[in-house]
Amino acid sequence: MHKYKKPYVIAEIGCNHKGELEIAKELIKIAKIFCNVDAVKFQKRNNKELLTEEQYNTPHPNQANSYGNTYGLHREYLEFDVKQHAELKNYCEQIGIVYATSVWDTTSAKVIASLKPDFIKIPSACNNNYEMLGWLCDHYQGEIHISTGMTTKDETETLVNYFIAKGRNNDLVLYNCTSGYPVPFEDVCLLEINLLLAKYGDKVKHIGFSGHHLGIAVDIAAYTLGANIIERHYTLDRTWKGTDHAASLEPMGLRKLSRDLHAVHAALSFKATDILPIEQVQRDKLKNKKI
Repeated sequence: MHKYKKPYVIAEIGCNHKGELEIAKELIKIAKIFCNVDAVKFQKRNNKELLTEEQYNTPHPNQANSYGNTYGLHREYLEFDVKQHAELKNYCEQIGIVYATSVWDTTSAKVIASLKPDFIKIPSACNNNYEMLGWLCDHYQGEIHISTGMTTKDETETLVNYFIAKGRNNDLVLYNCTSGYPVPFEDVCLLEINLLLAKYGDKVKHIGFSGHHLGIAVDIAAYTLGANIIERHYTLDRTWKGTDHAASLEPMGLRKLSRDLHAVHAALSFKATDILPIEQVQRDKLKNKKI
């Protein structure tokens, strides 16, 4: 039996569609046909619920990346409503890729759960929103994926114990994550995957890795350490307007990541015999038979 689970690659589109449904569909299509990934993931926020009135009406801190005169209007511009999300999910199903969404508040969780996706993601910023987590545990039957960026080990322990108490830990996927955009390599802290596996590997469904770093080498290492679900931000153009594009992979990078993860999966095994059939030919031809 293969020790390593098959890699599962999630392309996080998030808000990199720039608020345009056709760009979102193009991102889905390329992720499926060119990048060969397993799932795409969007975001859903109720900005009036998430932001204070002051935050909503304050200008975006980086006006060059803003799609509105205030931060709230910027966020609203990038939101899809439930009908648009249903259209995206239907499009995913048509072309054979999994649709998922990160939810940032209870209202958004209820909206996305109504579409019955295979999984819903909870971002690091919201993994202590127990009103939302409780509602999902009680009313949503799919997997619940949760990032552990900007989260203490005690908070992670509390989180896992909550899911155990709810009887939902077998649907829980925990991600190693460092919250930053982009994250320098010295702050990725891959060995945290070892700690998550040692402590929760037999209590949750999977351990994943959500990366905001540059390149694809780190993801290969994360998979080799045991994080079989790999999530990366994904865009068509890293120079596009918006805060997440710079920490995202373009299609060629995502394609190479998927290719390399599957190559490493195939390679991570022990020899079935001392001399493999592929070696026997070379042994017969090249190896000195004199003792």
